[in-house]
Order: sequence, then structure tokens, then C-alpha cells
Amino acid sequence: MNPFEPLTREDALSSWREFLPKVSSYAGSRNHVQSGHKNVSRLGPCIRFRTLLEDEIIQDTLNEHTFQVAEKWLQEICWRRYWRGWMEMHPEVWRRWRKQVRFLPQTLPSAILARAEAVSAGRSGVACMDAIARELIETGYLHNHARMWWASFWIHVEQLPWELGADFFFRHLLDADPASNTLSWRWVAGLQTPGKTYLVRLSNIEKYAPVYLRENETGSERLDDGMVSARVPQDIEFLERTPLVDYPTSFIQTTGRTGLWIHTDDLLPEIGPLAALAPATIAASLSERVYKTTYDLSPQRIASLRTVTHDALDRASAHYACPAVVVQAEDPVLGLGAWARDEGLAEVVAFAPLIGPVHDILARLKLHLAKLEIRLTLIRRPSDATAFSFATAGFFPFWQKMSRLLNPPLYSKSAP
Repeated sequence: MNPFEPLTREDALSSWREFLPKVSSYAGSRNHVQSGHKNVSRLGPCIRFRTLLEDEIIQDTLNEHTFQVAEKWLQEICWRRYWRGWMEMHPEVWRRWRKQVRFLPQTLPSAILARAEAVSAGRSGVACMDAIARELIETGYLHNHARMWWASFWIHVEQLPWELGADFFFRHLLDADPASNTLSWRWVAGLQTPGKTYLVRLSNIEKYAPVYLRENETGSERLDDGMVSARVPQDIEFLERTPLVDYPTSFIQTTGRTGLWIHTDDLLPEIGPLAALAPATIAASLSERVYKTTYDLSPQRIASLRTVTHDALDRASAHYACPAVVVQAEDPVLGLGAWARDEGLAEVVAFAPLIGPVHDILARLKLHLAKLEIRLTLIRRPSDATAFSFATAGFFPFWQKMSRLLNPPLYSKSAP
């Protein structure tokens, strides 16, 4: 098991059971960056890929702790869901970011691109920031505080495009989430909440992460309080909210041969509205060509995707008592289509992909399966449908609504 990021369901449950008693001290210890990071849960990939459900964590937390004691922890668990819900209603943000990631390297001056490469390689000359960059590359993990400091350093100190910094994180973080990564970088830049930016401060690092300063303080004067000023965002514009897609939250088996498609937006089909499905076959797509050529993911990140996918297929095959295969085709749409056709399927069922890489193939997949006369049925977890509907403004209005569901706890064992 990666010491920082548990990936499989077994490792996720083990890490969660170990951390659960620490929830009572989480609010007071969470901001401190420590060697080994044992004061935080390190469950990011489990939650991102759904090898462990937020609903399971919330239920266990409220069985063990009072809402008042656990509120900060519960907020942190819900942040990723908030970002996802917000992005579902603002998909243009994802499309614009991916366009800029492709466009900027072709148009920026070579000096800026060279500086961006040096900073992301841990050669900025500011030792504490370089330590953070190297930690990310080597482990695929960063404490949330370190993520904010480094993003602020990139944007407001180095004056580099936020889109390329967000891409660096997306390529290396094992828990990289299209919504939370993109929108968190926008927030640091002052785009997500106009007029509000996040500025890195040396005093903050000295207080919460002396580990980054202990060996080498070279260049730290660039982060001195009062030295860092906000880079004024240039591309703030009104983003129209689109309606949340109203996917069904339950599934009724029909006649005909059914296949289950599982993907990295939700790798726990055996718990929740698809638990009673009776598929004849299961498939997941692993297109390493797409990972490398489209997203330039690090080898460690690709290996983590491989691990979580195979773990999910093994569990799903055992639960549904049917074969499970990995579709290795270079084009995931053609690969999944060939699987469905060769298996003689009348219907493919899946959890609805979220805005991001899996969703990007959805329109083509629907069209391709339709040409094969195969239905594609997408389901959303009921608790996601509820949470996403709350994400129409900032986090705290969202949390006011969510907290009414959690205090007193209304989640049942069937909530996922």
C-alpha cells in the first residue's frame, strides 16, 4: 500500500478504520503538515475513485462521534462533492481549462514556458516550494495546505498561468479530481470567487509546516509577509449555470442481456442503486494512450488508475458472479462498443460519469452504442443527486443545506 494514498477497497477500509478515532482531534490538527501526514486521513484517492463512499464515511463518523465534534471533518468530506456538483452545472469551466492547457504551450513566450518547467521540476530557487514540487512528483501526494501554498506561489509569486499549474497537479496527484483540482486552482487565482484570492505567507508556512524550512530556507524572502501581492485575474467572466442533468437514481432490470460499465468516477457498483443488477458481463476501459497523449499523466498516476480499476473489476466480478474484462483499445469508445457488440448486449448500465475525462467520451459512446442498437442507461446515486442540487452558490450555503441532513443524522444504511 502506498504510504500516503491507499487505493484498493481493502486498503481504504483499513486506513479509514485506523483514522476514525482521530476524527475528534481533526479540527485542531488538520492544518499542520507533518512527516508521514498521519494527522490527516490520506483517503483522497479512495473518495475520488469511490473505492470508499462519502456516505460510508459519514455514517461511520456519526456512529462514532457527535456532529459537533466531527463537523470540520464532515465539511472536508463534503468539499469534493460540492466541487463536483458545482462543476456539473458549469461544464464550460472544464472545457475552457482543457483548451488552455493545449493552447498555452503553443503560444506563450519560450522564457515563460522554461520558467514553468523549472518551477514544476522543483528548481524555482525557493527551497520550501521546491520541496513541495518534488514531494508531489515523488509520492503523488500533497497535504491540502501545501497544495494551496504552492498554487499561490505559482500564480501570485511566479506570475505563471494558473491553467498550467493546475495541469501539473492533475498529471501527478493520485487523487486528482477534475472538479476539485480545477476549481481549487481557480479559487486561489481569484476566479472562482471574484475579489478573493489566496496568498501564500511565509509566517503561515513557519507555523504549520516548519518541516519544509528546516533544512533549507533559500529564497524564502520571496514569500515574506507583505511581499506577495495578488495577481489580478484577467479572464473573469460570468458563467451561466446550466441545469443539473436529471439522471434516474434507481434501476429496474429489463429483458435482454445487460452489461455493466464501470469507470474511475465510481468504482463501487456493488454498494448502492446498482447492487441488485444482474449483468451478464462487466467491462472497464483502460486506455493508456489517452492517459499519455491527451493528459500526459505521470507513470505513477497511470499505475494508480490501473490498480483501482483492476481492484474494482475483481470485486464486481465476485459480487455479480459474472466475467469482468479490461478493454485495452486505444479508443475507449470503439473498445467498449466492441465489448458490448461481441457480448450480444441489449443494454449497458453505468453510473453517470462526472464532468471530466470519462464524461468527455460520453457523447461519442452514446452515439456509437445507438448505431449498434444498444441502450446506454446512466444512474446517479441518490445522495449525489441531493448534494449536487445544493451546489448552486458558495460552499457555506451548500453546507447549511447538507448539515440539515446530517444533524441529526438522517443517512441510512441504504443511502449510497
